[in-house]
Order: sequence, then structure tokens, then C-alpha cells
Amino acid sequence: MIKVITYGTYDLLHYGHIRLLERAKALGDYLIVGVTADGFDRTRGKINVQQPLIERIEAVRALGIADEIVVEEYEGQKIDDIIRYGVDIFTVGSDWVGKFDYLNEYCKVVYLPRTEGVSSSELRAEENRIRLGLVGESVFLNKIERESHFVNGIETVGLCALNKDCFNEDMLKLELVTDQYDKLLDNVDAVFIKADPAKHYELVKTALSERKHVLCESPMALTEKEWDDLTATAKSENLVLSDGIKTAYSTAYSRLQLLIKSGYIGEVMSVDVTCTSLDDLQGKWDPVYEWGPTALLPVFQILGTKYSEKHVYSHFSDKEMAHDVFTKMDYVYPSAVASVKVGNGVKSEGDLVISGTKGYVYVPAPWWKTDYFEVRYENTANNRRYFYQLDGEGIRYELLVFLQAIKGKTRQHYVKDQVSKAICKEMGSFFRRENVHKI
Repeated sequence: MIKVITYGTYDLLHYGHIRLLERAKALGDYLIVGVTADGFDRTRGKINVQQPLIERIEAVRALGIADEIVVEEYEGQKIDDIIRYGVDIFTVGSDWVGKFDYLNEYCKVVYLPRTEGVSSSELRAEENRIRLGLVGESVFLNKIERESHFVNGIETVGLCALNKDCFNEDMLKLELVTDQYDKLLDNVDAVFIKADPAKHYELVKTALSERKHVLCESPMALTEKEWDDLTATAKSENLVLSDGIKTAYSTAYSRLQLLIKSGYIGEVMSVDVTCTSLDDLQGKWDPVYEWGPTALLPVFQILGTKYSEKHVYSHFSDKEMAHDVFTKMDYVYPSAVASVKVGNGVKSEGDLVISGTKGYVYVPAPWWKTDYFEVRYENTANNRRYFYQLDGEGIRYELLVFLQAIKGKTRQHYVKDQVSKAICKEMGSFFRRENVHKI
């Protein structure tokens, strides 16, 4: 009996997949089909797979072509599977010619011509195409444009530039570059906003009134009342309104949260967060606004938003206290404490430490774009290290979730409402210099 094996994602199963599987089956007597797991797809750069693993497996099974189905979960598994199942032929589409020649050491490798004119990537892009406009005065928007190319279905078409000096050549070559916000809104389905935080409320409100979906760099407002107004408007118009905090969308950070909630380090006693930079400040906010939402994210997600005391200490670059250089915020909870340090032009170890009654979590600098963290205990033999690939600093995953929310394929839960609202409250409080101690 000749055994044949092939692998694929099989997302949005189409005629091209079916023809390839039929030709694979014709090469032998027994066909094994490997369906890639969601996590493994992410490590290979496929971040916008539409269907969960179980749906993709059932779609392949329903064809009646495969004699056996396995799940591909890790790099190098193809060799393991070939040896384990006694495979004679490995086959895959011709667009991979040469990629799997190394498997000739274990079995025969056959590259099959693919069906022309159809692909899952093209189907996803066509089904989900959203025209995105960028709004603001920040160099960070250059990253948004670059990372949007990795998400099928999002096409960045325009820029409302409040300060053109912040943008690179690619940005200024977009289909539409203007300083007129209404003109941009007329030509897009959704916007990503990063401007002066004091301008966010009006920019978001205007976009929502024009029935545009909004992804806004946090904070999207500077008062709880403004936040309530924006979220109520989005809900009434059935629009997506999301906080742009890229760290919230990274796999490592999400897994860290799950471990803490599962009691791996016991009851949390403190959260210590540091975010600093010596980078050129052109197009950046003052450090409280630039770093504050990211730094407050683990504090509010782990300890909650109902603290009992807050103390804020800032060093300003001017006597008028117009621009902070370094700020330390201490929060006291009924049974825990948190310390947040942020600064531009000041450098410190940008790590995250979460202390508990059984152990602690250590996330090395720069923690806000981590792909690695450790859970440490008194007995070091019990320490665990966790690694997760992070592409594009989490931005492309942020854009993907935004796209899926617009299409109604996922519920937003990466930054919950109470956390989003609390961040707006804290940033607004600092904006008004309420109980800020000058140092």
C-alpha cells in the first residue's frame, strides 16, 4: 500500500483545495491530510485565517477524500509524521517548489500544479476588503500603514496628515493624502487615529457620525463622559470602536494574563511597570500619553480599576508644567499595590514584574512587545519559560481583530470597556494636572 501525505490550512475550502486533494489521493492508496493548527499558522505568518481549526478539519473530512486527518502543530512535524505513519510520498502545491526538497531523504516529494485563479488569500481579501484611512500627526502611523499589508482585506488608501513631517515617502504616496478630514472620511470605511489626545474625542465623534468604524490609539477621550458618549454612539450606529493598544493583542501578553488568572503565582500583591525611551520625540506625545495607556493596561487588567488611592509625581521640562519628561504613578488597592513609571528622555529597565503569594512573573524589556516571559518560584527548579512569536509588535493582530469585528466574526475583548474607560479617566486627570506633584 502506497501512503501519501499532504498539508494545508484549508481555510474557506474551495475548488482549488479539492482538486489538489484529489490529485494527491491519486498518487497512492491511502491519503493522510495534515491540517495546520491556529497557533502554527500564526508562526508561519498566516494571521487572518477565518475559520477555527475544528471547522477546517470537518470541511476536509466532509469531502470524503482523506483516509486520515492529523493536526500539524509544530515546526519539523512533517518529518515526524512521515516516519511515524510510514509515508511513501509527500505532496504539496507547485507554488512550494523546492521548499520541501529536504524531505526526499525520508520519502518521495511530488509538487502538484495548483488550480489557477483561486486562492484562500484572494477569497479572504475580496470578501473582507475594508478601505482604511490614517489620521493624525505621529510617526507611529507609518508602522500602521506598513503592517496593514500583512492583513488580507485591509487596504490603507488615505492619510489625513495633521503634520506631514511625521510621515515617510510611502505614506505620502497613498491614494489620498489630505489635511481635510471630511475628504478622507468620504473615501474610507474605517479610520485609525493617533493625534494629540485632546483632539481624539472630536475626531472619533466625527468619524462615527459619518458611519465609519474607528480604531483609536488610547486614550480615545479625556473624560468618562466623553468615553460614554463615544461608545453609546458607536453602539447605536452598529459601528466598531476599538482602543489601539498593540500590546493587548500580542500572544505572549494574552497567555501571561491567562496564567495569572489561573492562579499560577497565587494572589497578586503588586504590579510594577516601566516604559521609557530615549528615541527622537518628533511626532510623539508627552510620556504620560505616549506610554501611560500601555503601562496602565496590566495594572487595570490584573488588579482592576477600583483602586483606593493614587499618587502622581512628575518632572516637567518647563516651569508651566506643560510637558512632562518623567512621571511615576502609584496605585493602592485594598490588598495590592501598583507602580507605573513612564518617561521620554529618561532611560530605565523597561520590564514588567507581577508579584504573587506563590511566585512572580518577569517580563524583560521591552515588555510591551514581548515574545517571552518567565514564571519564577522560590524553588528555581519549578521556574517556567514561555516563548511566543510576535510579528509586527502586535499591530497586525490588532488590525486583524479590528477587521474581524467589523465583519462580525469576533467579539472585542482584548481591552474591556471598564479598562478603556479607566485609562481615559487617568489620562484626562493628568491632562488637567489634578493632584500631580511636581518633582
